[in-house]
Amino acid sequence: MISANNVTLRIGKKALFEDVNIKFTEGNCYGLIGANGAGKSTFLKILSGQLEPTNGDIVITAGQRLSFLQQDHFKYDGYPVLDAVIMGNARLYEIMKEKEAIYMKEDFTDEDGIRAAELEGEFATMNGWEAESDAENMLNGLGIEKEFHYKMVGELTGPQKVKVLLAQALFGNPDILLLDEPTNHLDLDAIAWLEEFLINFENTVIVVSHDRYFLNKVCTHTADIDYGKIQLYAGNYDFWYESSQLMVRQMKEANRKKEEKIKELQEFIQRFSANASKSKQATSRKRALEKIELDEIKPSSRKYPYIDFRPNREIGNEVLTVENLTKTIDGVKVLDHISFILGREDKVALVGPNELAKSTLFKILAGEMEPDEGTYKWGITTTQAYFPKDNSAEFDNDDTIVDWLTQYSEIKDATYVRGFLGRMLFAGDDGMKRVRVLSGGEKVRCMLSKMMISGANVLMLDEPTDHLDMEAITALNNGMIKFPGVMLFSSRDHQIVQTTANRIMEIINGQLVDKITTYDEYLESDEMARKRFTFTMAAEDENDN
Repeated sequence: MISANNVTLRIGKKALFEDVNIKFTEGNCYGLIGANGAGKSTFLKILSGQLEPTNGDIVITAGQRLSFLQQDHFKYDGYPVLDAVIMGNARLYEIMKEKEAIYMKEDFTDEDGIRAAELEGEFATMNGWEAESDAENMLNGLGIEKEFHYKMVGELTGPQKVKVLLAQALFGNPDILLLDEPTNHLDLDAIAWLEEFLINFENTVIVVSHDRYFLNKVCTHTADIDYGKIQLYAGNYDFWYESSQLMVRQMKEANRKKEEKIKELQEFIQRFSANASKSKQATSRKRALEKIELDEIKPSSRKYPYIDFRPNREIGNEVLTVENLTKTIDGVKVLDHISFILGREDKVALVGPNELAKSTLFKILAGEMEPDEGTYKWGITTTQAYFPKDNSAEFDNDDTIVDWLTQYSEIKDATYVRGFLGRMLFAGDDGMKRVRVLSGGEKVRCMLSKMMISGANVLMLDEPTDHLDMEAITALNNGMIKFPGVMLFSSRDHQIVQTTANRIMEIINGQLVDKITTYDEYLESDEMARKRFTFTMAAEDENDN
């Protein structure tokens, strides 16, 4: 168990948290939610001991081990991958290294033998003999193949490092597990593995995530940070949303009835206060009026953007024809004679772990990369808007936000352009910010403003939810569902894929699997089951060799 007792954190004169009291108990998974800037990551740092509160304290049950997801992706670059994972249990790793040092001694003494025996006993108690296989299983589950297990962490890609750090946090069955955005940079298969792991995890979990589907799947409780307080709800994210909305509605209804009562009493007092025969009644009603207090209903600190993609023209029957697209990058054929046709009602999700293949296809269709072979042809009624995964080139200039967006608008009126920015929460002087200094989330909101102002009838979005908070993701999800045109997109957000796509494409070893179905149905299909079985068997064969 871990609890916060009267925790206050002040940054300058501002209190980010004030007198927070909350208890997290064994066997539960808590989703920690709140608007951007509410202090979710900061509170996890306080719980983990990385940050000292101004007042109050954190209490952890004696003897329990706490583990948290490291955010420094370079911290373990000098260690082998398996070692980095096992270091998640610091004491076990210390024992392993001390044992190795003793057994490597040339002048092995009786004292060394006694110490080695002590270490072996503690090692066995901690299930040390299974440590390496447990670490390997975690890495395999997250999609880190065995060929990488003995490489140095510094040799891995960024997404692979994230998976190693996640495996490190999960390793060794910690009593308390703190996870800050664990699904960031994970593919949908790795997220599914993590969901199952946490569902079956028997200890305490506290997780921050912008992935609504993930929170709904794993959380038993929701801790909502708003206005420096933390309110605990039993249930997952959807339950919190319904409960919080219901609570506001009930308070508004109670206030409405109180206001009616106040009006009734005021009218009586005004009418009869000068009437001697009814003066006692008027006095009684004055006392009753003084006792009525309206409930304070604070508006939430959350702000929802408004995303509405409206095509300027209706799309025709001929949308896109792709024939035998082939592309090799760094000696690997990421697209191998890909062919498909898009219809006017298609909303296609590109799924699967091969991020490079998906981004390559987007770049080719957007005209930013040439294929090695094959052709593609857009219909004459189509206009396309493209959201790249890496948008850094778009903002490598000194334009203000208003000037930057105006260049993409047919209507050059500043008021018109500011209307689109306002939808994405850029109000007033925000429009005069230089795009070069924007945060990741602000850049994404600018890109979505650009797509809205384009009036395109075909949208291509490559991981648009990166850097967005939950409110913006919800708004984007709604905008994608309502969009009447054609869409080709990739996303790690399960709920966006499931609620938006009517067609699923996955690129496996350069080849295209193309199904007209929902995402959940695709995952449950016989073809997917066979594919996953084949992958598992291949991995087991490799292990046996």
